[in-house]
Amino acid sequence: MNSFDSIRKRIGRRSLLQGLGAAAIGITFTGALAGCEKKEAGKASTGEEPKLNFYNWDTYIGETTLDDFKDTSGIEVNMSLFATNDELFAKLRAGNPGFDVIVPSNDFVERMVQADMLEQLDHSKIPNFANVGAAFKDVAYDPGRKFSMPYTWLTLGIGYRKSKVDGVPDSWKWLFDSDKYKGRISVLSEAGDMFRLGAKYLGHSVNGVTPELVKRIEAMLIKQKPFIKAFHEDNGQDLLLSGEVDLVLEYNGDIAQIMAEDDDIDFVLPKEGSQLNSDTLAIPKGAPHPENAHAFINYLLDAEAGKKIAEYILFPTPNDAAKALMPADYRDNKVIFPTAEQLAKCEYAAYDGKMQPIFEEAFTRVRAA
Repeated sequence: MNSFDSIRKRIGRRSLLQGLGAAAIGITFTGALAGCEKKEAGKASTGEEPKLNFYNWDTYIGETTLDDFKDTSGIEVNMSLFATNDELFAKLRAGNPGFDVIVPSNDFVERMVQADMLEQLDHSKIPNFANVGAAFKDVAYDPGRKFSMPYTWLTLGIGYRKSKVDGVPDSWKWLFDSDKYKGRISVLSEAGDMFRLGAKYLGHSVNGVTPELVKRIEAMLIKQKPFIKAFHEDNGQDLLLSGEVDLVLEYNGDIAQIMAEDDDIDFVLPKEGSQLNSDTLAIPKGAPHPENAHAFINYLLDAEAGKKIAEYILFPTPNDAAKALMPADYRDNKVIFPTAEQLAKCEYAAYDGKMQPIFEEAFTRVRAA
């Protein structure tokens, strides 16, 4: 279906993490390469100590990005991993334990701004913002990009093993409302996403979920739960690749990664439509190295750096300058960049402070059922 010839040579960092047992959240990775000459200890050009603490999703950075940044700036990046936006929010809500740059999704940018958890960005220190596409420069969840910079955009859909399913599983029904693939499916463990997508399946907007609709979706998910093998945390692609499940609710980029490794895997946006997300780069309040954080964000928005990230993680990039450097089998790939017709049925989720606790309480009941 899709050609990955020029990006198949990418070595999956996922395999390395699993081999080391590092997929457990909280493991820290350093940008320092063994055997490379280390720069003298002292201050970076920003005037701060040459360190930066990065809190990121798994398999969500270029293979050499942290080392490349250290080579150009002298700043060493320590990267820790989180599995869900809920986990990220909880970790920072209790007080910043020392992170300089974080990667919240669009609705959590809204939530964290409302909770006064993010520093306002100094755009004069991020000139590479000029590389970002026009559609991502002024967004509803962060007008004027005061608190966040775009890192990726993405959409949720169904990853599946072609040899194990009947045709194309092009409806949310097969995950939310059917026993056809019982014991062979995995869905997300993030409350808001599950209820918004449940609403989409039932013909509603992801931003039109009412308490009454939550009750209906909760009942549907409780009925479905015996047929669900796992509520996964940022590793649905691994479950599909290993054969533990045959259908998984996942992001398009995660499935694109494993499609480059296994020809029997494909991805579909359900016919009812889906939810769009944008993951962002932000500086949390209390960041110990805010100048280094601005320098790092600016580096990630560089065209060449962005290209290396995109060709490794295979998520859609909002960086027009980076996209222009990518091969055609990335730019024209319908898994990575869905068609305009498909995107017309997709929506960005807005943060709703009244509904979020209702989502979480209902999902707790689903998980406990």
